[in-house]
Formats: sequence, C-alpha cells, structure tokens
Amino acid sequence: MPKTIVITGCSTGFGLLAALRFAREKNCVYATMRGVDGKNTEAAGALLSAAEVEGLDLRVLEMDVTSEASVQTAAETVVAESGAPDVVINNAGQMFVGLTEAFTPEELARQLDVNVVGVHRVSRAFLPAMRAQKDGLIINVSSIAGRIASPFFGVYNASKWALEGYSLGFRTELASCGVDVVIVEPGPFATELFPRSPSPSDKEDRAASYPAELHAANEAMGLAFGEMFEGEDVNTDPQQVVDCFAELVEMAPGTRPFRSLVGFDFGVVGPQNEAAEPLHAQLLEAMGMSEVATLRPKNPTS
Repeated sequence: MPKTIVITGCSTGFGLLAALRFAREKNCVYATMRGVDGKNTEAAGALLSAAEVEGLDLRVLEMDVTSEASVQTAAETVVAESGAPDVVINNAGQMFVGLTEAFTPEELARQLDVNVVGVHRVSRAFLPAMRAQKDGLIINVSSIAGRIASPFFGVYNASKWALEGYSLGFRTELASCGVDVVIVEPGPFATELFPRSPSPSDKEDRAASYPAELHAANEAMGLAFGEMFEGEDVNTDPQQVVDCFAELVEMAPGTRPFRSLVGFDFGVVGPQNEAAEPLHAQLLEAMGMSEVATLRPKNPTS
C-alpha cells in the first residue's frame, strides 16, 4: 500500500535522495525544506520537475524546522490533504565544527535549535494525527557523533547526543500509542553537510591562545576527511542511508531496531550499540516499564 511520507531537509543529501526514492516507489511524498522561493528554489524546482516528468506524487512544501509557525502551517497542509502521515523522517540538520570555546552561546543555541528542537517541533506537529490513527513511524537522523565525541565537534556532538536521549525516551512513551520511533546513525558521507559546516565566529579571538599543535590537528583532520570522501577504501555514497530508511519503513511494526548504524564507524559505534541494547532493556525491566515500552501496532501481524 502506498504511504504518506514527510521528509525534512530535502534540498540536498539524504533528504533529496530519499524524496525521489520513496516517490518512485509510488508513495505520496512531502519533500520539505526552507527557502522554497529563496535559497533553495533550484532544489525545489528540480524535485517538481522530476515529479512532472516521471508522474510522481512528490509535493514540495516550505518548512523551516526552526520556525514554529512554518512547521505548523506545513503540518496542517499535509494532514488536510492526505491525513496523518505514515512516516516522518526528521532529516534536516546542520553540523557546526570548530573549537568549542570559540562558539558563542547563541551559536550553540542555533545548533541545538536545528538538530534537536527542530525535531521536536516537527514531531509535535504531526503526532496528534498519528496517535489518533494508532500507527506511524518517526525516523530521526542522528549520527555516529551521537555515540562518540571528538575534538572540534563538541557543539555538534552535544546536539546529536541530545537527539539520541530524546529519541529513546520518546520511543518508550509512544510505543503504547502504536507510533514507532527509531534513529539512523550515519557515519561520514559525501553530502553537503561538511562543505556547509558553520565555523565559530570567535568574536573574542579565543582560538588564538590555543596551542599551535591543536590548530594543526584540526587542519589535519579536515584533510583526512577530504581524502576519505575521495578514496575508495570507505564507501561514502549517501544512497546507503536512503536504503536504510527504506528498509525501516518496510519492516513490520514492532520489529524495527532502535538504532541503525550506516557506514564507517571507526570500529567503535557498532560494538557500543550492541552492548547498550540489553542494558537499556534491563533498565526498563527494573523500572517496570517493559510492557509499556513494547510497540502496540494497530494491525499486529500474526
């Protein structure tokens, strides 16, 4: 059966590819992005052109995840036209990179607003309709940076660690409503995320007092990532992440893993996830929450 799928951040990368993939599989797709009539006019036009040429039910919709009014307007449009979405993919995000101290509090707040609060705005906008139909899937795009922490990614790490905790709590709360919450953890992929990474404004020139060795390490790290994207040893094709989205959508309710790791993980995130799963189950049992945390699908399979 065709599904109604809402995807945020469709101007580039995972979102753009996912919108085309799901629409070509005969689903009704709402490809959302900010600046449909501004900075992302070209991307919006390319999606609309593909929809017309290929006969796809692919609808481009303005949605700025940092604006409550924008999110609410988009959600009202979707629900009015197509009812409750079957799937919401919270893909929109930014990655701030640089010395953590050099970011102003306002810049840190902006990182959290896009990557965490934005997910909450979108989820809250659609959940009343999804809970009413007692069915649905929310996919939150996290990162391996939500499981590890490294120099120069402290602000980004903070946002993705927050998203992981948020999503795990949400998953437990929504299970009894029939709404499944999962996360996808991409490693480094060749998308616009790295080239568009905001750096700290460093208005007080705090970076200047850090040791030269640290600045050299930062430059070396940037070169290493560039070589990774250009090399053949590590597969950085973003289509892998879209394939993961599709697999999760097709899985029967109640069978989806909470975390899906995709791509290079430095050999540490996979084992960490594997170790964490039984520990979380043990925590739920100790709290007497195991039954509540079990998804109750609207139409359980036999």
